[in-house]
Amino acid sequence: MTGFARAEGAYGAIRWTWELRSVNGKGLDTRFRLTNGFESLEPALRKAVGAVLTRGNVNVTLSVQRDAGEAMPRVNEGTLEAVIEALEAVRRRTGVAPATAEGILAFRGVFEVQESVLSDEERAAQHAALQASFEEALAALAAMRQSEGAAVGHVISGHIDRIDSLTDAAEACPARQLDAIRTRLDEQIRHLMERSEFDEDRLYQEAVLLATKADVREELDRLKAHVAAARELMAGGGPIGRRFDFLAQEFNREANTLCSKSNDTSLTAIGLDLKTTIDQLREQIQNLE
Repeated sequence: MTGFARAEGAYGAIRWTWELRSVNGKGLDTRFRLTNGFESLEPALRKAVGAVLTRGNVNVTLSVQRDAGEAMPRVNEGTLEAVIEALEAVRRRTGVAPATAEGILAFRGVFEVQESVLSDEERAAQHAALQASFEEALAALAAMRQSEGAAVGHVISGHIDRIDSLTDAAEACPARQLDAIRTRLDEQIRHLMERSEFDEDRLYQEAVLLATKADVREELDRLKAHVAAARELMAGGGPIGRRFDFLAQEFNREANTLCSKSNDTSLTAIGLDLKTTIDQLREQIQNLE
């Protein structure tokens, strides 16, 4: 969801530059830095961003340059007098050196730029031109994000294929086959019987319970279902980041359960590979809108 776009325009006595930047974000957070006098554009601009983007932290900057002669500087006499009186009072109380002319003019409101007055029709046309230029930059930003999304999608598809392959490997793992489980339990039982006396019927019941708890059939089925859902999301396109976030959590839940149920090192190794791939998937999902 990272991207950058820039657009320039001009209308009458002003020229401007739009700069749009976006980085990853869980939701859509748009922040504006607009030149003084153009703040009224923000609601329409925010609505335009929301119509095109759904996720990301977006920063919008508008820089405006006015032609020489279009604006005339002037001193605000009322503010100037108030500043001079305040500075003189401070000087008398503290004994500091008198303020310079440059220092006085630096106070906000003392030195003003009086702009030419536009009619309502001219201002509306100016704002329309500014918004059209903004939408041009917004379209370029969306195109750049889409291009990045296509590259990220290829990586994500690879992770999904890897999860599918590891799920198949877990399903085919000899350690989880019924005969292997029975053999392993029989060996453990015989080892215990050599040292102590046990109720064989009760021991058999406990062995069945252990085998049932160690079965990861449900986890494998859910992993397969999640793989199918992930591929369906990828094929559908559009903003899928939020839904993929949830799906990645479900992938991780099943991988954790598989590892906790595993009673063999080979199956545990597959489960750990699954967790590593799922973590990589979750990192890439943050780049999706």
